[in-house]
Amino acid sequence: MRHMYLNLVLLLALTENILMRTVCRPGEIRSGKQCVDDDECVSQPSICGRNATCFNTVGSYFCQCHEGFTPPSPHNFTEVDRIVCQDINECVVGIADCGPNTTCVNTEGGYYCTCATGYISSNRKDIFNSGQGVQCIDRDECSDPSFCGKHASCHNTAGGFYCICEAGFRLKSGGTNFTDTSELCETLTENILMRTVCRPGEIRSGKQCVDENECETNPSICGRNATCFNTVGSYYCQCHEGFKPNNQSPHNFTQKDGIECEDINECLVGSADCGPNTTCDNTVGGYNCTCATGYISSTGNDIFNSGQGVQCIDKDECKDPSFCGKHASCHNTAGGFYCICEAGFRLKSGGTIFNDTSELCENLMSDVLLTAIKASQLFPEFTNLASLMTNISQILNQSEPVRMKDFTKQDGKSFLQAFQNALDDLLRGGFSADSAKVSALFSIVESMLKLIGHLQSESLTRRESATTDVELLVMRGNSPPEGDFMMKTSGAQLTSHWETATGNTYLGFTTAALLSYNGLEESLNGFFDHLQTQKNETFKINSKVVTATVSNKETNSLTTPVNFTFYHLKENNEKQRPVCVFWDPELDGGAWSTWGCTTVSFSPDQTVCSCSHLSSFAVLMALYDIGDVYELRVITLVGLSLSLICFLICIVTFYFVRSIQSTRNTIHLHLCISLFIAYFVFLVGISRTENKVGCSVVAGILHYFFLASFCWMCLEGVQLFRMVVLVFNTTLRPVYMFAAGYGVPAVIVAISASVNASGYGTEKYCWLNIEDGFIWSFYGPVCVIIIVNVLFFLITISKLAEKFSSLNPDLDSLHKIKAFTITAIAQLCILGIMWVFGCFQFNENTVVMSYIFTILSSLQGVLMFIMHCWLAKQVREEYAKFLSCICTPHKRKYSEFTSNQSSKPQASRSDTHTGESHI
Repeated sequence: MRHMYLNLVLLLALTENILMRTVCRPGEIRSGKQCVDDDECVSQPSICGRNATCFNTVGSYFCQCHEGFTPPSPHNFTEVDRIVCQDINECVVGIADCGPNTTCVNTEGGYYCTCATGYISSNRKDIFNSGQGVQCIDRDECSDPSFCGKHASCHNTAGGFYCICEAGFRLKSGGTNFTDTSELCETLTENILMRTVCRPGEIRSGKQCVDENECETNPSICGRNATCFNTVGSYYCQCHEGFKPNNQSPHNFTQKDGIECEDINECLVGSADCGPNTTCDNTVGGYNCTCATGYISSTGNDIFNSGQGVQCIDKDECKDPSFCGKHASCHNTAGGFYCICEAGFRLKSGGTIFNDTSELCENLMSDVLLTAIKASQLFPEFTNLASLMTNISQILNQSEPVRMKDFTKQDGKSFLQAFQNALDDLLRGGFSADSAKVSALFSIVESMLKLIGHLQSESLTRRESATTDVELLVMRGNSPPEGDFMMKTSGAQLTSHWETATGNTYLGFTTAALLSYNGLEESLNGFFDHLQTQKNETFKINSKVVTATVSNKETNSLTTPVNFTFYHLKENNEKQRPVCVFWDPELDGGAWSTWGCTTVSFSPDQTVCSCSHLSSFAVLMALYDIGDVYELRVITLVGLSLSLICFLICIVTFYFVRSIQSTRNTIHLHLCISLFIAYFVFLVGISRTENKVGCSVVAGILHYFFLASFCWMCLEGVQLFRMVVLVFNTTLRPVYMFAAGYGVPAVIVAISASVNASGYGTEKYCWLNIEDGFIWSFYGPVCVIIIVNVLFFLITISKLAEKFSSLNPDLDSLHKIKAFTITAIAQLCILGIMWVFGCFQFNENTVVMSYIFTILSSLQGVLMFIMHCWLAKQVREEYAKFLSCICTPHKRKYSEFTSNQSSKPQASRSDTHTGESHI
């Protein structure tokens, strides 16, 4: 095997890329050296299923159903919830308001309205939606005089009609009333009129049949909630106002239709207009209006109907000063109210805003004070800080609102000064490193900064002390602040958004604070055991330690990360890497951690970090040179330079020494040419990453010629196989050799470039991308070639053993083949071992493997010269002749006879040493 690509790439990236292995968290993907958010909505377009839209979030995503569809629950869901968005039946749930005399038809994701039978739309369209102002008006069927046919009169009704035969006529089926225009009235004869049996709808009056008034003879004929209307020969029923037929149509019906009148829910169909801020309550045959919660009627009546001029006006719950209880202020809103705990107080359940008057505000200092007291019991240094917390708690716990307001306006800065002085007493003279003590300190500082922030009367407060530098921002108003904000101290700069600082609950104010500690990094230069380190790598804090906090209590997983710019205490060497860390109190009581923080960019004097949570942060400097290992670079430069010289000598030897030219040496010639070009391009262009196009070209050339060298090695195995097995006609045609040696690599490189052109060239080296697996476009063919060559060599060795065991007269030729086979196998073993060691470059502990791989790969040219030139007797003789001609040019004066005499032995030696022509 001839390839050394991976050696070449990995030996230059040994300290930077070999030992760094970062495992991305769920919801992230690898991008270069960083873990970035995985946009599941792009990578998996169908992740939310049909009728749903995907919304990406940091580390995750959520789905929402399209308009007209709804999930069983919740409204936001993910694939693991196995929720399917179902169509909303607007006709059933009451979203669709088609109006009177209409029929609602549900569709997938929507609905449409049509007019009931006997009605037509005002815009003459069969289908319409509510809100388009379309009304269904009665269709006058009787506008056509011939609608009922001859000898019959037409009578229009709301939503229908009926026909009555004229006097002296009746239907063939009997009776005189009909609604089927296919019926016809026929003439009655005198005898028919004199029959003793009257027609349906008539009663006998003397000798005549007269119309029967069914509404009088059977008052309950139409049922409950309906009115009966008599007609000549029949009758019809209509529902009372506030009722409708239970089958939606027709509006006129008779007893035989089996229709009953049911109550119309005016609140649902929209016919009830109670006005704004009201609640509609349906009743049998009507409805009532009441004011919504938080409103009262202008007349004082609890129940009213639309059209009575009653308005629902806001109820001011805050008229009672004690409505929200102690330590809370009441704020009236349209239709409601909310209470806000005073500065220094919060709810037992968390937060400061509530609208349940059973809630009570408690002293905000209670938890912070408890933490400080516990810390003072464990560590005497916290005694003064705990005493200050106790005094502040007593001040804030006073119930008089006036005292609290005076404290806020007058002593907000004094409060900050007292707190910084207590920190100075604690931190001055050094701070002994103890994880529990550090965790307690950061917890107290974070909580106190939240409290101090909204006690400040000014929107921006900046103050420095002996050991701290703090900047506070506070924004007040009726609505949450929006936009970006930036804070800066002597140690760092914080940029974020007010939406992130406010969170989901607005307290009437939003605060943000950034505090830098002076000299605390010396005490915290440790606690690095949980960090992922490279071999022989140590860390040291190279920035001031800072604490950042905002009003938002849910800062453990921010939707929008915050950015920190840390100023280095010492300039970073460009070969050293900065690490963004935060103090995690859950790691063995407290330790530095990289979770949720990534390094965005860095320069010698500063580092930009992006974090998805807030806490106390710092930047570490990796005290390990991640640049090139000097010894490996020297070995590579010297070894490759020597190999290029040896390859050049081999090329000249195989091309110009005609006495050794054969198929096998032709293979050796092109093998050396491929490796010579590959090594030369490697030395010149492997690190030329500043030009992306040029770097990709270099990577493509290396890919092609390294593959070509392996293909020529495979041809050598095929040639040895043919020499032993075929015996005769062992010469390979040049066109076949060039097609296999140069054509196959060209096809592989062409396919690889078309599939993943971006895989050629990385940020550090001009080679194939290792992280996305593109390297296997090289390693795959190499493994196949090695396996094929091993098979050919095994067959060759077995055939040689058979021939040596028989009485073969051409024993001398077999010895030559044996020698060729041994050298070829030795060559394959060396290359194979080299690339086996190259594979181990993917592991973490690869220093020894890197040295072995570098030495073997950089000396390939030397090994090729020794095996195929120096150890060949005939080549040595040619070298001797060449040197003798250079060193003793007078020997050329030999006579032509002498030269001719020596030609025959030379030709004989040529046949002897090639060892191929006889076979």
